[in-house]
Amino acid sequence: MHIELPEKRYYNIGEVAKAFDVNTSLIRFWEKEFDVLQPKKNAKGNRRFTPRDLKNLELIFHLVKERGFTLDGAKIHLKENKQKTLDHFEIIRKLEKVKSELLKIKEQL
Repeated sequence: MHIELPEKRYYNIGEVAKAFDVNTSLIRFWEKEFDVLQPKKNAKGNRRFTPRDLKNLELIFHLVKERGFTLDGAKIHLKENKQKTLDHFEIIRKLEKVKSELLKIKEQL
């Protein structure tokens, strides 16, 4: 999964949920469950997600939704192997992007 969001400093929860194609309630639930998600809140209490939060959310989404980890399994995996998991995740995303570009070129031929 590749999320498409414009470059901004902060994203609201609606933008994030739409990018990941999930409900806002799931984002709020994951925020409570995973310590790595720490969105800032404004005076009204609205969540503001940074690009770093989006990276962490994308990693959680990958583990839970794409690889089928349980929430407890994903928490343990993140605590024990965060850097290794993040490196693998980045490599997978780059390869997916290259694959999509190659498929676009193939269609044009």
